[in-house]
Amino acid sequence: MTGLHDILRKHVDDGSVPGAVGLVARGDRVEVAAVGSLAVGGAPMARDSIFRIASVTKTVVAAAVLMLVEEGRIALDEPVREWLPELAEPSVVRTPGSEVDDVVPAARPITVFDLFSSTAGYGFASDFELPAVQRLFSVQRDGREPQSFPSTDEWMAELSRVPLLHQPGEAWLYDTCSALQGVLIARVSGRSLPDFLAERVFAPLGMADSGFVVPAAKRARFTSYYRSGAAGLELADGPDGQWSIPPAFPLGSGGLVGTVDDWLAFGRMLLAGGTTADGRRLLSADSVRMMTTDHTTAAQRETGEAFLEGQGWGFGGSVDVAAIDPWNVPGRYGWVGGTGTSAHIVPSTGAVAVLYAQVGMDGPVPPAWMRDFWRYAC
Repeated sequence: MTGLHDILRKHVDDGSVPGAVGLVARGDRVEVAAVGSLAVGGAPMARDSIFRIASVTKTVVAAAVLMLVEEGRIALDEPVREWLPELAEPSVVRTPGSEVDDVVPAARPITVFDLFSSTAGYGFASDFELPAVQRLFSVQRDGREPQSFPSTDEWMAELSRVPLLHQPGEAWLYDTCSALQGVLIARVSGRSLPDFLAERVFAPLGMADSGFVVPAAKRARFTSYYRSGAAGLELADGPDGQWSIPPAFPLGSGGLVGTVDDWLAFGRMLLAGGTTADGRRLLSADSVRMMTTDHTTAAQRETGEAFLEGQGWGFGGSVDVAAIDPWNVPGRYGWVGGTGTSAHIVPSTGAVAVLYAQVGMDGPVPPAWMRDFWRYAC
């Protein structure tokens, strides 16, 4: 039987990725393979190599919002306008295909649950050519370039001038709601998102390499990030690039870096019903259940179906609801990142599967090397 190392090695050898680290944990048994290099022609990849995890960030940020819910600081059915006053009176395009100046008032306020379920009305649909989606691109920039974002307050002001694509609660749309969750955490807690996550999530779980910046002392372990171009892989960001200084706007939708073992600790916490390996409780079992349960209807998912293959959406990640591929195990929870990352748990089997690579994904369909990993891990 082909092992994890051989599966990843094949995609390094054919030039698809410079390197990758894969981890599959089933109970106490953990299989890890580190192949290739940190950069093209660079030092060897290692288990503790640091990656830009992109949208895998969403899973961590959702857990942090749930901590505030458990503390009674916010409620799922509460309108967000107290904390996000820029969104107190949003307008909505009359139809999804309408021009951005053809708007009507929102039928109801945006709630915390709308942000969790990615149904607030902001975000990307499968059809990127819709006028309101095109307008959103000017604000919801590429999260793989965090230094391109303005300060949090300036970004919120920009977003408030973009109409919703759908009425709140009507449709599942991708990405923007997770960025808003990060803003919500900072404003409700009175602390920056990096500080809140560091104290409440990273420290208790021992996620020592997770954060929004890579200090100089760790950059020898930090991978370079590439995009596919006409001539092959093209360097998009190096160790001294976008993550070498703190961002003006810490992106709850995709700004974190980390290692496979960092997310293993996070995934095991979810599988343990919110409890850390040393017995500390970060979340209640009920919160974990809400986080890893699909909260969308088929009609809500229709607008974003290009992003979801046999999946619904929990809080901060997808939940498999249909076994259309071998790796779609009903109840599997997690997500993928546009830098070539993926992280999932399978509650029914107690498995954690994490794959971190460093080549950008230019569309919503996962590449062959990621699908090969999922096939092996399922």
